[in-house]
Amino acid sequence: MEAIQQALVVMFVLGLLGATLYWLRGQGMARFGAKGMGRGAARRMQTIERLALSPQHSLHLVSVSGRVLLIAVSPAGCSVLDGEVHLEDRQVEK
Repeated sequence: MEAIQQALVVMFVLGLLGATLYWLRGQGMARFGAKGMGRGAARRMQTIERLALSPQHSLHLVSVSGRVLLIAVSPAGCSVLDGEVHLEDRQVEK
């Protein structure tokens, strides 16, 4: 009898959690990150390549809305090194 009661309590808690996640998703406060899920919104930002220069410094090649940017990252912050990078030997995937 005690095992049935515990199972019912666990099912109730899981159902409550599922209902809360469903409500939060409807309000736009929860998103599920699986690739097949979502509302078909196209990604406008994509990391093309990352180059580590030291443990705390790196260069990032990023595509944002069709533009390709070279960004330097350091403990002091981020800087855009070149506003538009031209890629001759590599195509940016969309």
